[in-house]
Amino acid sequence: MSSWPRTGSSNTARPIRPLPASSAALVSSRPSPSQPRTTARALPSARHLLTVLVVVLALGLQFLAPHLSRDCLQSLTTTTKHHWRVTSPAITLRNPVLFKSAPVCPKPKPPVEFARTFYTDTTRSMALAEQAKRVAAEFEFGQEHVRKAVKEFIREMDEGLQTEGTELSQIPTYVTAVPNGTEKGLYMAVDLGGTNFRVCSIQLHGNTTFSLTQSKIAIPRELMVAKTSKELFSFLAKQIETFLKTHHEDHYFSTIKRRKTGDKVKEEEIFNLGFTFSFPVHQIGINKGLLMRWTKGFDIADAVGKDVCALLQAEIDELHLPVRVAALVNDTVGTLMARSYTSPGKTGTLLGAIFGTGTNGAYVEKLDKVTKLTKNKDAGEYDKSTGEMIVNTEWGSFDNSLRTLPNTPYDIELDEKSVNPGIQMFEKRVSGMFLGEILRLALVGLLKDPNVPLFKDENSSDNDVHSTTQIHEGTPLFKQWGIDTSFLSICAGDTSAGHRMLRQTLDKDYGISAVSAEDAEAVREIAAAVGRRAARLAAVALAAIVITSGRLDTLSGASSGGEVAEEDIIDIGVDGSLVEFYPGFEDHVRQALREVEEIGEKGEKRVRIGIAKDGSGVGAALIALVAGRVLEESG
Repeated sequence: MSSWPRTGSSNTARPIRPLPASSAALVSSRPSPSQPRTTARALPSARHLLTVLVVVLALGLQFLAPHLSRDCLQSLTTTTKHHWRVTSPAITLRNPVLFKSAPVCPKPKPPVEFARTFYTDTTRSMALAEQAKRVAAEFEFGQEHVRKAVKEFIREMDEGLQTEGTELSQIPTYVTAVPNGTEKGLYMAVDLGGTNFRVCSIQLHGNTTFSLTQSKIAIPRELMVAKTSKELFSFLAKQIETFLKTHHEDHYFSTIKRRKTGDKVKEEEIFNLGFTFSFPVHQIGINKGLLMRWTKGFDIADAVGKDVCALLQAEIDELHLPVRVAALVNDTVGTLMARSYTSPGKTGTLLGAIFGTGTNGAYVEKLDKVTKLTKNKDAGEYDKSTGEMIVNTEWGSFDNSLRTLPNTPYDIELDEKSVNPGIQMFEKRVSGMFLGEILRLALVGLLKDPNVPLFKDENSSDNDVHSTTQIHEGTPLFKQWGIDTSFLSICAGDTSAGHRMLRQTLDKDYGISAVSAEDAEAVREIAAAVGRRAARLAAVALAAIVITSGRLDTLSGASSGGEVAEEDIIDIGVDGSLVEFYPGFEDHVRQALREVEEIGEKGEKRVRIGIAKDGSGVGAALIALVAGRVLEESG
């Protein structure tokens, strides 16, 4: 029995027996009572415990491995390989027994979620958003501004009906009636609108429908600058002859034969022709107008001051054509006439308006209000029986004095750099020719400010397409008229995630690549403000004419339950790219109409706005119809 004291034993003294000499070495090798004791039998247990821990850890790693990243797993296995010592060669962290398991398909990465960007979300630049809102606010044209402008428009309308040389020209057209859709017959129209000449024949079916046949030919350059007017107008007359031979052969040859044999051509065999002549003229009769000046590349000094209808008629007569120039036509008046014929309503159309490259309107006015015509002894003949006359407002020049029109720094710069500064101020804020330029000037203004991060990324992490926006050399953004107004339509209509269409257009057409979501939203907000202001200004002109017509004051009594009777509809015909293609243009117009006190919600519901196509064709033919009756009666 060993005499080595045990831990926890009593301190009772016991006799010490002498040890054999052979035990001296053993005694000298044992630890002293102050050292920790480890028995020979405890050493294998510790070794087994370490082995078990390694196995448990290895199993744990096996379970966690599919959930750990590759880099993390490699780090763990590398650390274990170099620092853990395992005595059993049969157990290692790379033992296939421990790690071999059924193959598991890796989990697919979750799709990138985005609501407004192409790839990932980024920290939004509030500085850009705030600056875009600030610029957009400059184009606000609120309710009180609309009401004030309507009153000014009405004042200028009355002024223009009484005297010449006013801001609103209010030109009498000598057209004294509008069609109602029951008219029948075959009529002609020609349109010299620029570098092309168009010839049309229109068969009116009497049920608001028509059939149109037309041809178009380019004007030779040498005739645009001919020495005499005869050269140009002779060419136009020959195109009319070719058209008749091609499309109305029997009629053409029968009348030619009659004239050669001396027989008189019957009145019903003569085509009444409407002549749309898109150059400045001073109209002195329904088929009389003196050329004031040429534009659009024409320069024939011999024609200035002459009656363009008479010049064309002389050349037609030389060819013995059965055609009479019955009316000189303004395209806006043509829009009104075309709409009045095709409108489904029982009442005639009140107003024809164009909101396209330019803007203008013509409306039906009470004849006794057109005093500058009725009191003018030198005025041409016109039909007084209807008590009405269509007036061409030439409203592009409304409020040239800027009493009520908005005037931002961008409007000022556009006007100063235009070919006609100080005039057409309404048109420069409304028509398609100018809206793109207004947007361009607003964007350039932001780009020049170093504190505004428009199209400026510090690095690719600022941009959701993981690149930096680049404005390439030669971009139209820095050129006058560089942005087309169609871009505003794209901005307004782009509801795609991240505004893809807008960004692609900036890249493809304007040389601005890798546009960020924030850039796109800023551009879209400013473009929307420019377009919205144009529509609300357009509503000013429409509201003023609706109010002065007095049609809001009359109700048939047939309207009930919120439904407007056909007799109470106020019909407006419109044409042009803005009303056709700019999303929401009519909605903005109607919102502004409701804000005008004299119209309100009830009045706005009575207004019907419809597209009237081809005013220079169908409209011109209809004016020829009305004018032909007047000429027959006066002849």
